[in-house]
Amino acid sequence: MGFLFTPRSQWQKLANATDGEFAGKLLYPLIMALGPCLAWYYGSSQIGWRVGDSETVLMTPDSALHIVIAFYFAMLGSLAVIGYFVHWMSETYGSSSSIIKGTVIASYTATPLFLAGLVGFYPLFWLDLCLGILSLGWAVYLLYIGIPQVMGIPQERGFLYASAVVGICMVIFMALMGAVVILWDMGMAPVFIDAH
Repeated sequence: MGFLFTPRSQWQKLANATDGEFAGKLLYPLIMALGPCLAWYYGSSQIGWRVGDSETVLMTPDSALHIVIAFYFAMLGSLAVIGYFVHWMSETYGSSSSIIKGTVIASYTATPLFLAGLVGFYPLFWLDLCLGILSLGWAVYLLYIGIPQVMGIPQERGFLYASAVVGICMVIFMALMGAVVILWDMGMAPVFIDAH
């Protein structure tokens, strides 16, 4: 919760961590990514959602399970790729890193997104959209204040570094969108049921 209320002090604690402590923090994304998956599985297969005055949309439990498993691995894979690029770019910006350190930075940056994903227990389109935008904004803010602190570089260089990481995140998002289209075409499309 410190990343929501006292992010600078949380990043400073992370900046002082040793390489061994970073490895222990890899459990964080494994656990936190479960929350949105469980929430959306329940919400999409048991509660359903509506857009405006339309009918309630529900997915079959099997279909929802396949999708949330893919969602879980997509989240973890994305964090690992972002972590790799945080490490890969570190020398360019005058710092040193490891893939584990980069992945931990990416994971803690995603804290607001993990927490916002819990709204999936009761999916409301307008609430999900608002919380999604707010949590994305907070995650970007965390990245911009965290990179300079944890990587031990000046603020100006940290701004450029964080901007490069945001660019990588956008490329990953577009790749995931393309992967979804391919997976749906290969038979992983959601299966809906009548909610009446």
